[in-house]
Amino acid sequence: MRRSLLSLLSCYGKAEPYRTDSGRAAGIMRIIFMGTPQSALPSLQRLLQDGHDIVAVWTQPDKPAGRGEKMHSSPVKEFALEHGLRVEQPKKIRTDETKNLFASYQADVAVVVAYGRILPVEYLRAPRKGCINVHFSLLPLYRGAAPVNWAIVNGENKTGVTTMFIEEELDSGPILLQRETLIGRTETAPELMRRLADIGAELLGETIAQLDVLTPRPQHDRDATLAPLLTRADGLINWSNNAMVIERCVRGLQPWPNAYTHYQNRRLIIWKASVTEATLPDAEIGHIIVAHGDDLVVKCGEETALRLVEVQPEAKRQMNVRDFLNGTHLKIGDRFGEV
Repeated sequence: MRRSLLSLLSCYGKAEPYRTDSGRAAGIMRIIFMGTPQSALPSLQRLLQDGHDIVAVWTQPDKPAGRGEKMHSSPVKEFALEHGLRVEQPKKIRTDETKNLFASYQADVAVVVAYGRILPVEYLRAPRKGCINVHFSLLPLYRGAAPVNWAIVNGENKTGVTTMFIEEELDSGPILLQRETLIGRTETAPELMRRLADIGAELLGETIAQLDVLTPRPQHDRDATLAPLLTRADGLINWSNNAMVIERCVRGLQPWPNAYTHYQNRRLIIWKASVTEATLPDAEIGHIIVAHGDDLVVKCGEETALRLVEVQPEAKRQMNVRDFLNGTHLKIGDRFGEV
């Protein structure tokens, strides 16, 4: 009946969207969006494109960055302000004041995409239809703060995006929709994240549109793996590992903490590398076995070798190996890894 009415109206001009008793178009929701980094932006953009009412955008407080320690806003805040959205940046989210503020929006749903904090139970209960998270893994695999990084480091062939209802236990809520994608052979974590952010935005749009008819699917803890927050220590290269493992760390630990080693007591970040054939079988692990022109090769464990392509010496710019070798006295037999 509703479709027939809209068709009839369209004969006399543009049909008005069907509206609920509250005056909002059917399917349009009042949404609180919670996100901080660049990877959250496609999802916020998708919600706006779909015509939803973004009643507030919650993002992390401004932080000092750069040499001048100037205060910088998150990408989500900058986008929200450009589009006239209300922005909230509470320093503490567990106070009664912030809990009451969150509830005061009377939202239908809250959407969380890399917000950066675990929500107390009062937040989960406040929106009428609950809180939805866009998580960048195929849950229950890689629950935690760094799923994209660890998927690459661990050598996964595929990953994906999950939309789910948020529950108190981290990333354990019922699954709504999922979409998988293959991981490129040379793909870095930032490159993969950009692709997943776009996939996640599309998946979120589908999730919100179908929310009332989707059947949430419970996760099984027995199948879960973890993706813990990265630390600086995770980036330190262990040259006794197979070169394939180290190359995955080079790609997977970007943009922080990066895969790094030490040379002459200074940190050296490895930005790009490839596995190559090992030569000089008598060479020790961590020692340089080729250092000429564009070639800088390091002996790794299990009789493998890693060819460095782009590096960044401490306090210097990122550069190719030729420029690095021209600026150092590196030679065959020198060793990486000593501090």
